Amino acid sequence: MSTDALDSGLPGRLAAIRARIASAAIRSGRSPEAVRLIAVSKTFGADAVRAAYAEGQLDFGENRVQEALAKQAETADLPLRWHLIGPLQSNKANKVPGAFAGLQSVHSLDLLARLSKAARSAGVDLPVLIQVDLAHEATKSGLDEAELRHVLVSARALPGVRVEGLMLLPPYAEDPEHVRPWFRRLRALRDTLLAEGVPPAQLRELSMGMSHDFEVAIEEGATIVRVGSALFGTRL
Repeated sequence: MSTDALDSGLPGRLAAIRARIASAAIRSGRSPEAVRLIAVSKTFGADAVRAAYAEGQLDFGENRVQEALAKQAETADLPLRWHLIGPLQSNKANKVPGAFAGLQSVHSLDLLARLSKAARSAGVDLPVLIQVDLAHEATKSGLDEAELRHVLVSARALPGVRVEGLMLLPPYAEDPEHVRPWFRRLRALRDTLLAEGVPPAQLRELSMGMSHDFEVAIEEGATIVRVGSALFGTRL
């Protein structure tokens, strides 16, 4: 995507999204600074990333490793934080440590173990979130709720990876209020795990909410929202 192809509305959309995030955080009794915006730049080029960076955006999310690495190379002069938010095949685990500030889509203990090995080889620590599958949709990845406790315990013995919270991709609904119960379930699950003695450091982040429902997600406790089309426009 060329600079000429970028529309001039991005600064205004980013400002509006930030204002909506702040309002939703305040409604939920939290500081706006308690919610981090990840700009989902998948399918958009480096020029779009640069335009968002010019407005102060530092965190960007990508779904595919190769697309993300190419974009990182094109923006290597900028102090950006890249997050992998899409499903990751186990055989690509070695490409993540050192290249990403975090991985939000860990869906199995096997993947976590592979990431641990790769992180140790790279000499880095990799923050990760566990993607939880609450709705059991065939088209989406995620860890079954029944397996979550075992994975959280096992993760503590894996050097190089640091579980910092949970991530959710709920079923899509046009009305955000129909998605609210899924966000509420993830927050309740987090609270239950804390009450059971899971270390707070493993559960401090809740990544949930995208372009059409991020305000509801924040009201239900999201600390990270992933916004793409509402910021950059229709996907290419």
